[in-house]
Amino acid sequence: MLMSEMISVIEQFCPPSFAEDWDNVGLIAGRSDKEVRKVIVALDATSEVVDEAVRSGADALVTHHPLIFGGIKKVNDNDFVGRRILALIQNDISYYAMHTNFDVMGMADAAADAMNLQDREVLEVTFKDDISHEGLGRIGTLPEHMPLSDCAAYVRGVFHIPHVRVYGDLNQPIVTTAILPGSGHEEIDLAVKANADVMITGDISHHNGIDAVEKGIAVIDAGHYGLEKIFIPYMKDFFGRELPEIEVIESKQTEPFTEI
Repeated sequence: MLMSEMISVIEQFCPPSFAEDWDNVGLIAGRSDKEVRKVIVALDATSEVVDEAVRSGADALVTHHPLIFGGIKKVNDNDFVGRRILALIQNDISYYAMHTNFDVMGMADAAADAMNLQDREVLEVTFKDDISHEGLGRIGTLPEHMPLSDCAAYVRGVFHIPHVRVYGDLNQPIVTTAILPGSGHEEIDLAVKANADVMITGDISHHNGIDAVEKGIAVIDAGHYGLEKIFIPYMKDFFGRELPEIEVIESKQTEPFTEI
């Protein structure tokens, strides 16, 4: 299968038109006419992931976060982005990214499914027409009421992460829950407006957390990687269902930091 054909199947499910204006999705580097038999899926195109793609003999790399966000004027070996791009091109590995379009069309519902949220709605609507509305994050109700401490433990177990950071009264009852994988501090006010008891997201700063509590909402910071790593098994399942002729390798990428 050609890379262009693979992209066509992906974009039927996750159109680039659903990406934010500032984002950079699609074929980032490499050939659209590349014959693809093996794909490696990862969250980020780190140096380790690029090396893994080369060692595994992958024809293509598919990531959630794009390696290139803004414009670049040079591609050479003087910086880490250039070195990664050179390694991909020199080894004829085509590189594709699906970021905020996947957040809208896949990530939000996948995270809500994992939490078993009921009666869910879109948290931040970014697209709307006469047929439907789509967007970032979801808000719904948990299958059973629980205190914030139990909700935090539930998040840890569901997403298989070693720890979470919690802002709020641990005895506070939690029913209505907002979840936005990645960096969701800008959507906290939307969750407050929707009367959510808790916001589950990542990249929460000290001030984000204490301000949220003052506004009447608890926050569970499960980490950026902690929630968004569901991209990897999600896309492996997608390839297995829609493109079974392509071999898929799940990157060995792990948390980018160590707790000591």
